[in-house]
Amino acid sequence: MSAIVVGLALFAAILHATWNAFLRSGADRLWTVTVMSFSSSVLAFPFILIFPLPAASAWPYVALSAFLQLGYSVVLVAAYRYGELGQVYPIVRGTVPLLVTLGGFLLAGERLGTYQMAGVTLVAAGIMSLSLGKGRASTSSILFALATGAIIASYATVDAIGVRLAGHSGAYTAWVLVFYGALLPATFMVMRGKLAVDARSPETWTALGGGLVAMIAYGVVVSAFALGPAGPITALRETSVVFAVLIGWLFLGETLTARRIVACGIVTIGAICLGYQS
Repeated sequence: MSAIVVGLALFAAILHATWNAFLRSGADRLWTVTVMSFSSSVLAFPFILIFPLPAASAWPYVALSAFLQLGYSVVLVAAYRYGELGQVYPIVRGTVPLLVTLGGFLLAGERLGTYQMAGVTLVAAGIMSLSLGKGRASTSSILFALATGAIIASYATVDAIGVRLAGHSGAYTAWVLVFYGALLPATFMVMRGKLAVDARSPETWTALGGGLVAMIAYGVVVSAFALGPAGPITALRETSVVFAVLIGWLFLGETLTARRIVACGIVTIGAICLGYQS
């Protein structure tokens, strides 16, 4: 891979960890993630007018992906309610490649290579280390983090099928984001009764900024995929686990113990092994 591709993948990793820090630092995280979704909706809306409509066979996948991403947002908010960024984020990110790899092995009969076997072992060991012993994450945060990873793996699978059926990747992505951007505020109002957004409030602009960072992170990794091989890029992006731990320590006042550093390092190495082979 060229230095540009490596740089893009690492930059995407930093941005992904950063927008999770925006969410974790919010006083009302459900409100924060809802306002964050406004950024992607506003940016995506013009493209549904420009791009052709997705093929009819893709619409069930558009809807399912939007609902799954809604579930992802709500469950991630719950995970951060009970756990720190440096605990929750590594479990979420480690669960995704772990489930994808195991799913391919159990459901599709795919063989596990040496790197994949090592990756499964390391990710599982790292997650267990974060989940057990002194200073471990709470049971609630662990369960919600695992559920978040499972939902991410699910909508990634749905998108992989849906985008092929759509006939236009940009149109598929834009419609998913617009649907998601409509579902999340509606869900907030069902749960809370009213969504109040003050354009003069610093919290509003912080949340919108977090949403913009999330969109840029997505755009950067797509750019990297266009220039280099997907496997190594996906692997490098998993270094976001390390960045999340550092961001949590530097900016959120989270504890940085030797145990947590080692556990997150193990998850990262395992995820890189899995990503490189995917």
